[in-house]
Amino acid sequence: MAGLSPSQLQKFRDDGFLVLEGFLSADECVAMQQRIGEIVAEMDVPLHCRTEFSTQEEEQIRAQGSTEYFLSSGDKIRFFFEKGVFDKKGNFLVPPEKSINKIGHALHAHDPVFRSITHSPKVQAVARSLGLQMPVVIQSMYIFKQPHLGGEGGPAAVTPHQDATFLYTEPLGRVLGIWLALEDATLENGCLWFIPGSHTGGVSRRMVRAPAGSASGISFLGAEPDRDNSLFVPTPVGRGALVLIHGEVVHKSEQNLSARSRHAYTFHLMDTSGTVWSPENWLQPTAELPFPPLYT
Repeated sequence: MAGLSPSQLQKFRDDGFLVLEGFLSADECVAMQQRIGEIVAEMDVPLHCRTEFSTQEEEQIRAQGSTEYFLSSGDKIRFFFEKGVFDKKGNFLVPPEKSINKIGHALHAHDPVFRSITHSPKVQAVARSLGLQMPVVIQSMYIFKQPHLGGEGGPAAVTPHQDATFLYTEPLGRVLGIWLALEDATLENGCLWFIPGSHTGGVSRRMVRAPAGSASGISFLGAEPDRDNSLFVPTPVGRGALVLIHGEVVHKSEQNLSARSRHAYTFHLMDTSGTVWSPENWLQPTAELPFPPLYT
């Protein structure tokens, strides 16, 4: 199974991201979409666990930091919702299947369809060509990027961030995102945007678990700087594309104001060779689910 070419490797090192069109077959995309449809159809989320997902710092602290449902999701399959989809009692205001922001964070461990894609020979070949010696899978997510439902705005934008803000290692440079487009990602439905070369300047902000007894379960060290919007480059891709994302490259996505969703499956790898996973990260391996090796 072929990995990256020398020119692709160089582009990734220069830019901090790389697009590989046609990485997944249509059948592989369909298999994941069908499986996630089954998972959603069987979804049963208690009222007190109906958590809205956000990338805004204050909302993260309020919505995720205050709930054990999020902080203990690293070894489970759990559901996170768009803003404004519940009434004051926690009942759905829109159809449940249209309300989900993402499902995370251990599809790769608990579901055979997603496990087979995550550990596929072609993913392993890409990791080997990047020089990853002992990579493990640290988390996975299915992201819906729901179509616009009317009213004020649409499903939330993902604000500029670095993945290492949430998945911090020492030394840096040991986390890699694998982002797989299961539907076309366009300018209209919220494709990814990157600042090329922004992976070389360190990490400006870190999300850490707060000490026991704190009002919130998480806090932030540092702050996200104001970024020149003109530096971002849109990266529309076709269904089946893979986008490699360096852990420190700055990226975002805009609101989906179209009538079409933008489904994606994404997971993160960490090369454990000579790497320390921060004990302050929100996500920690457990005895029930250590981070599984990528290579099988």
